[in-house]
Amino acid sequence: MKDSEQDLADAQWRHWQGTYSAYPGMYGGGPSAPALHASAVFRAAGAKDVVELGAGHGGDALHFAGAGFTVLATDFSATGLEQLEKAAREQGVAERVTTAVHDVRQPLPLPDDCVDAVFAHMLLCMALSTQEILRLVNEVRRVLRPGGTLVYTVRHTGDAHYGTGIAHGDDIYERGGFAVHFFPRYLVDALADGWRLEEVHPFEEGDLPRCLWRVTQVLPPSAQFL
Repeated sequence: MKDSEQDLADAQWRHWQGTYSAYPGMYGGGPSAPALHASAVFRAAGAKDVVELGAGHGGDALHFAGAGFTVLATDFSATGLEQLEKAAREQGVAERVTTAVHDVRQPLPLPDDCVDAVFAHMLLCMALSTQEILRLVNEVRRVLRPGGTLVYTVRHTGDAHYGTGIAHGDDIYERGGFAVHFFPRYLVDALADGWRLEEVHPFEEGDLPRCLWRVTQVLPPSAQFL
């Protein structure tokens, strides 16, 4: 990682730690629309266990647990995960939720072929370089069982904030302390190489509104990790 990339990563970690500490209910207590979609997709595929990347303080992870899935919720903010664990106990789903503090720039702390599904709502469009995103999806491919499903969402280059704020290069722009990697369509296609791309669904979220894609892709049953 370049020094400038490490500086941005460190700044984002401090920003999110502070955000979760100051605003523990910032993203509400209920699931996102993409999580509701993913839950239905995972259930239809027969999935039993789900890894959520960038779980934050847990609205989506708690929904998956409440729907009967076994959930590993990861995030680089210990503060967010502490809030998630407390909510899991309060909602009576703690036995189905495990948390792990993890930076997705590092290999996933899981063995090969061990989970049925992975979900990431706006995690891939954080302050990650294109190469870091490609490595992360390769890691997802490694830990998924053949036939497993990845559902992720990202802000894209059609978003009103694309090209505004502080430019960090590689389609990463920062506004209000939040850095976003805006996805061009070719990056979605590159991440689906070797997968079956089921859907690239455009949708809007929030007050701006933010413009996102919801991507669903499936690892072929005969897939081998390279």
